[in-house]
Amino acid sequence: MARGTRKTAVLKLGGVGALAALLFAGGLQLASAGENNRPATTAAAAAQTVNCPTVRDKLPAVPAAASAQVEQELANLDQEIARQNERLARQAVRPEGGPAFIDNAILGPLRSKRVAVLDRIEIAFNRIGAQRPDLDALAACSLNAPGVPSAVNGGAGQNGSGQNGNGNAGGQNGNGQNGNAGGQNGNAGGAARTVNCPRVALPAVPAAAAGQVRAELATLDKQIAEADARLARLAVRPEGGPAFIDNAILGPLRSKRVAALDRIEIAFNRVGAQRPDLDGFATCGLN
Repeated sequence: MARGTRKTAVLKLGGVGALAALLFAGGLQLASAGENNRPATTAAAAAQTVNCPTVRDKLPAVPAAASAQVEQELANLDQEIARQNERLARQAVRPEGGPAFIDNAILGPLRSKRVAVLDRIEIAFNRIGAQRPDLDALAACSLNAPGVPSAVNGGAGQNGSGQNGNGNAGGQNGNGQNGNAGGQNGNAGGAARTVNCPRVALPAVPAAAAGQVRAELATLDKQIAEADARLARLAVRPEGGPAFIDNAILGPLRSKRVAALDRIEIAFNRVGAQRPDLDGFATCGLN
């Protein structure tokens, strides 16, 4: 009787052992598949960028008395584009929401913000007795294909093609300074200055690091747009002494860029690639 019980127990244990072996093997296979697919999915999901109509080239001649206000609002438009591109870069790394998430959470609110900014540009014309331009058609934005930079308004008098080159992974760089390229010829005189930051030149970005690099490049673009918007406000309402721009805008911008560039270097290092030296791209001047 005891022998039969032991035999039954051995058979049960043997069955459990076989089942455990099968589950273990299956678990390894599934885990392996998950690990292989995750970086590939991240690398393949190149970030899209917003595709908004440029405004500077659609404006009539800007009266001198309205130019500072118009420049400030154009900088606000560029800042909002950079902010949404940063969100899209994060979305490519960590998708969230359903099929309508981008329309409802990014493009819809972006349109509302652009309506308000464009209305302020129209009012700036009207306030000084100039004919009020109709800019309503320039409010709505769509999406560019992955890797296509956003067109921006840039600083007055600047020429370029595409948004600042930091907007896309893979080390693509546009013409001109980051954050200030893409502008058509400005019509306004006495316009606000803009920051002049070096383009970030990267080696080939490893696929496993592409998502993080894209997100950080978008962060750099956002920082430039924010600094330009602040300079535009400063042109309308000056504040501080001679060192104000250095201490309140360029200094903090450098600190933020150091942190973002460091995160890019870490992204390379984390996947076993050689860590690039990006310290030389931190400091910005003024155009």
